[in-house]
Amino acid sequence: MVLVCVLYLADLSGMGLVSKDEPRYADIGRAMAHTGDWITPRLWGHPWLEKPPLLYWLIGAGFQSGFGPEVAPRLPVALLSLAFLWFFHDRIRKIWDRRVADFSTAILATAAGWLAYSHVAVTDIPMAACFSVAVLFAVSSAERARSSEHVLAAGALALAVLGKSLVPLVLFVPVVAVDYRHLREWLRPAPVAAFLVIALPWHILCAMRNGTELWNVLFVQQQFGRFFSPERQHVQPWWFYLPVLLLLLFPWFPLLAVVDRDWRDRRTRLLGTVVIFGFLFFSKSVNKLPGYLLPLLPSVCILIGHGLARTKRVGLAMIAPATLLGAIPVAAHVLPYALATGLRSRPLPWSELAMWSVVAVVAATILALFLKQRSFPVVAAAAAALCIALQFAAFPAIDRAVSARSLWRERHPSCVPSPDRA
Repeated sequence: MVLVCVLYLADLSGMGLVSKDEPRYADIGRAMAHTGDWITPRLWGHPWLEKPPLLYWLIGAGFQSGFGPEVAPRLPVALLSLAFLWFFHDRIRKIWDRRVADFSTAILATAAGWLAYSHVAVTDIPMAACFSVAVLFAVSSAERARSSEHVLAAGALALAVLGKSLVPLVLFVPVVAVDYRHLREWLRPAPVAAFLVIALPWHILCAMRNGTELWNVLFVQQQFGRFFSPERQHVQPWWFYLPVLLLLLFPWFPLLAVVDRDWRDRRTRLLGTVVIFGFLFFSKSVNKLPGYLLPLLPSVCILIGHGLARTKRVGLAMIAPATLLGAIPVAAHVLPYALATGLRSRPLPWSELAMWSVVAVVAATILALFLKQRSFPVVAAAAAALCIALQFAAFPAIDRAVSARSLWRERHPSCVPSPDRA
């Protein structure tokens, strides 16, 4: 647990704000804290209605707590991610058992996608965490027929809507479809009231202040426009999410081979349906970004963890993930340039990659032969330790290559030079 906390909280200010979105969201949250207006998101004094307020509220709380310009936006996201990992483990332990919980949580906590997005102040982690809480409460309610967990699931789903609007509602459709026998439970006054009390007030107040502009920007442009129109400029081919899923699951994606496929189990059927439906939904969208898949990652990790807990050859299954750890030392040299100009613009250091891969293969083979069932915690701890080392090695280079912070410190410009809005 200590290693995971270090992994998620260490050196949050090691690089300046990155991408086009993180500085924008950080400034909106800072404006909320400064003005006391927690209803209308504002960028440079003008309403910015592209996203609901959950992330802005978190960032505003960070600024009100007195943290600096990088820590204030990022610390609330990192803490939310850690809180979710604790809940994730506890809930899986109650639904399945501790072994499945240990496997699933360690895989999610050290998966490249979940870890990377937990270090930046963007909307993906808050929405993904709240949506996944709703899914896990739904699994519990389906398993034990507890109406109270329908209420908790509805409340978590409402928070997910405040994180990213209509998307979590669409992703939750297969949950209700699989749990159709308890449809009346979902439509009882308590779950409906829990959802409306949390999700509606901000939408009503913001609409009262900003009129139809809220509906036009938030729903027409940002929800339906992203799915159907190329105007958002994130157009990708239909197969885009196939390699993205593998990257988000690095170094654990070889374990997709052991995913639990027992569809007679309602729990497996529910999680599997969420993943398949969500993957097809996002693949059908015209605009695609890697972070869109993040809400599916916890369910995928549970399916992997459950399958791994049932296999008798854990040691052999660890060879491939342990081998992939050899790429992490090389990533420290490649990642800053890949973020700045794209992976193709810089050739990979093949000789160094080959050397670390040989070391990793030897280490993985030794683990498989001698530790067998006990090899998983060793590989998970190694993944966490290497990722911590990667952060301290790569963040300064990312700061120089991608962030505007180094430019500001050097020249104190009044505006970032065009054409790069980041």
